[in-house]
Order: sequence, then C-alpha cells, then structure tokens
Amino acid sequence: MKLTNDVHVVGSGRLGFGISGALDCHVYLINGGNELALIDTGMGLPGDFEQILANIRDDGLDPKRIRKIILTHYHCDHIGAAQEAYQRLDAEVIASRIAAPAIRSGEERAVALDVAKAAGFYPLDYHLPPCPVTREVSEGDRITVGDYTLNVWDTPGHSDGHLSFTMQGSDRTYLIGADLVFWGGKIVLQNIHDCRIDAYAKSVLKMAALDFDALLPGHLQISLSGGKAHVEQAAAAFKQLGVPPNLL
Repeated sequence: MKLTNDVHVVGSGRLGFGISGALDCHVYLINGGNELALIDTGMGLPGDFEQILANIRDDGLDPKRIRKIILTHYHCDHIGAAQEAYQRLDAEVIASRIAAPAIRSGEERAVALDVAKAAGFYPLDYHLPPCPVTREVSEGDRITVGDYTLNVWDTPGHSDGHLSFTMQGSDRTYLIGADLVFWGGKIVLQNIHDCRIDAYAKSVLKMAALDFDALLPGHLQISLSGGKAHVEQAAAAFKQLGVPPNLL
C-alpha cells in the first residue's frame, strides 16, 4: 500500500490495516530508488511473511531489491519474521547494539515473550526464531537506503534498545517511531522488565524537539502531515510530570 513516493506499508495486522498477519506491526518499505529497505518484519506466523512479499509485488516492487532489514526493537510483533526475511532476501539485518544479542539468541525472557504469552498476547506454542544481526547501530549512526539516509535515534522506554529514525524524503521529513508515540500522543507502557517511564519521557522529549512532518508509528493511524503534534502531545504530559494516555 503506497503512502508516498518514498514509503509503502506492506504489512499490518489487526491494530492497523489488516493486510498481513493479525499480530503484525506496521511493516514499512522504504523506496530509495536503486534499493529498498524493510522497517521491521512482523510476527512471522506461518504464511504471514509470504503475504508481506506478495504485498510488495502488488505495489509493483521487486522484493529482490531489498538490501536492508532494519529492526526497531525486539518485540515479537516487530521481529518474529526476521529470520525468514534474512533467509529469503539478500539483505543485511540492522538493529541496535542493545537489542542485537536478544535478536540473535531469540531468548524469550530477554524480549518479554514469556510474559506476553502468559498474558494471552501471543500463542503459547509460539517461539521466536533467532536471527543474525549483521550490523549494530546506535544514536548518531546513519543508514543509507539508495537516495535516502535514515538518522538513528536511541529511544528507550517502551523497551530497551528501541530505535527511531528520521528521514528526509522527496517532499517531507519522516519520523519512523515504531512504538514510541502513537496518534493522539498515546504511548504503550507495559508491565515488562525493560519498560521504564523515566527513559520513555526522555526519549519523547528528545524527539519532540526535532522537526518532521510525517509520523510513521508501529501500529494504528499514520500521519503524513502534522505528525509532530502527536509527539508534542505526549511530551506535554511528561513535562507536567504526568504520563500520556496509554494504549493498553
């Protein structure tokens, strides 16, 4: 599903557009001209990643041009299909230095999969396939995708090792925020080992200070203009020593 000349949504589950597996996050495709990049891969239940590849072809793009698989954080709805994507595509896998060990190991507690299954979010028989990470990044690094450059930002709070990216596109600036902030200034606080309000506040305040037009979150509504206002709403709540509205 083409959003702009620069970005497509090629996967999205029940908290979005319902174009791939029900548990998938928004999976974005960056079209950099001479190469493509995936932002996250979805949950990876049987057949789900195949549907994502079909969506890419339906948009008139060739998955063989994907050279980078960029993972925002290690929750399973974002990285569950990473191993399959790595095996099927001639692409490097990029993640934060903090998240990389857990992605490589697939260890359930490290990615809070054990408590997510116990809470009924994921099937009890689901297991996270470990995936190689071929490049580790942190704030200040840059990722080139053809004609475009993604600037890397460390944005922990929702989880340790969470990354966001800014990108100047052909006609607007994007914040690819994953699970940092959602439409209406909402956030996702969860009772898991690495979700921390103080870190969340620092991350949101940092990103609210940047200039961008479009907010591309990991779920729910997408804002192609006026996206900064949603991050500012969350920042305002933190500035008042409060907590923004929670999605859960």
